[in-house]
Amino acid sequence: MILETLVVGALEVGCYIIGDKAGKEVAIIDPGGDADLIEQTLEKNGFKPVCIIATHGHFDHIGGAAALQKSINCDFLISAKDLFLVENIAEQAAFFGFAEVDKPKVGRTIKDQDTIEVGGLRINVLDTPGHTPGSVSLQAGNSVFVGDTVFQGSIGRTDLPGGSYDTLINSVKEKLFTLDDNTELFPGHGGSTTMKHEKKFNPFLNTLVL
Repeated sequence: MILETLVVGALEVGCYIIGDKAGKEVAIIDPGGDADLIEQTLEKNGFKPVCIIATHGHFDHIGGAAALQKSINCDFLISAKDLFLVENIAEQAAFFGFAEVDKPKVGRTIKDQDTIEVGGLRINVLDTPGHTPGSVSLQAGNSVFVGDTVFQGSIGRTDLPGGSYDTLINSVKEKLFTLDDNTELFPGHGGSTTMKHEKKFNPFLNTLVL
């Protein structure tokens, strides 16, 4: 599997380029900013972008999507439950003191158990709401891109519109805890971790383990 990790935007979001090594088709996960850097990475490696996927609709995760769409002409995929966040992306950015951000054009919406095919790579969609109503995690083999649901040693905030602590914790229990302990988690901020490590050391999650 192709896996390129970029840190983009003022809030240092993990943007992941994943795909099929054989044909070099790739998906871009959470292009929160620095569209030029993402484009340069695609060109340098000869990657063929198939789609842009958002783990959720916060501006720091989708802020570079509109600019990317102008140059690579890819569908933008997001849960229907976060479309309201796409619509108010400019207001989100202003609330945090950032300049206005362009709204991407949604190609199609995704939901739990959908499969996104990127060349020979299959990406499975897991609904993991809580940080936002439409937060999803994206599973590709033994790697899961969890957005702002889980961080190394922490979890995503739930005090923004549509957030729910109880819903997030339930998402972790019902979806992420069912994964193999050796599954590698790639969060929206900070370094990667494993399910086993978070079950043992994450203070928000280790009390959930029986």
